[in-house]
Amino acid sequence: MKVIEHIKQSNNTRFSYEIIPPLRGKGIQTITDMVKDLEKFNPPFIDVTSHSSSVSTYKNGKKVLKRKRPGTISICGIIQNRFKIDTVAHLVCNGFTKEETEDALIELSFLGIQNILAISGDGNPKSKIGEGKTVNPNSLSLVKQINDLSKGKYLSDIENSSSINMCIGIGSYPENHSFSNDFDKEIKLLKEKIDAGADYAVTQMCFDNKKYFDFVDKCRKEGITIPIIPGIKILDKPKQLEILEKMFHISIPNELRNEALENIEHINEIGTQWAIKQSEELINAGVPIIHYYLMNDTSCMLKILNHLHK
Repeated sequence: MKVIEHIKQSNNTRFSYEIIPPLRGKGIQTITDMVKDLEKFNPPFIDVTSHSSSVSTYKNGKKVLKRKRPGTISICGIIQNRFKIDTVAHLVCNGFTKEETEDALIELSFLGIQNILAISGDGNPKSKIGEGKTVNPNSLSLVKQINDLSKGKYLSDIENSSSINMCIGIGSYPENHSFSNDFDKEIKLLKEKIDAGADYAVTQMCFDNKKYFDFVDKCRKEGITIPIIPGIKILDKPKQLEILEKMFHISIPNELRNEALENIEHINEIGTQWAIKQSEELINAGVPIIHYYLMNDTSCMLKILNHLHK
């Protein structure tokens, strides 16, 4: 089922999750164990992130370009076909050619996966690409490519081609964006992506619901009507007090920060209680889906789910 259909059919708030593929050389067991933990709570869908290639340097000084976390497509296939939970495959611009993106979409369609989150990704688009290949310079271009396939329009002319009809999600940013701090520009870009075929948006992690509500209100006033799913991250490690703000250009409320700093050994408990309060407020507001960024650790999430399902 497509994400947009899950949203339309939702009578009560449901919870979706985002996981990341294991590091190269690691097994799939951690992922399947997490899904087993979550499936009893009947998630509508699970997102699987995608990661660009990066340069690794070996002891002999040799540098190799490779993906540290491969496996997005296969993990989506395992979750959807083994656990019967819909999945959302992340596709990124940076580090991928249009040709690789088209191949990925074909493979996903063969697996029965109908949902894509189209984002720019970290780093810069490929500077060195093979002859005859092209790149999507930004997520708007990526959305257009995905939508073209819904019309049977491939990168090369193919007679009697089959269409690939995906539900397209996009990122949205209630606070700052790594590429822009201009809210008006962000709203304009959202509109362009919707016109290009985007069906829904999911926000960057946000620790302050007011910022999410204000962002949604502004979008509605600007005529943006697609669903905007709030994203929540559970603060559960001391280093996240600095890393999250720097990496994702978000802010941690002073109340949460001060409490965590004063009781640093109990930060996971403090972060869990904060996420519970956020969740309850969003549920009371009638939000159809809450999206949790798990970072491949379900321990705190299970406490939240057990509390919310009392």
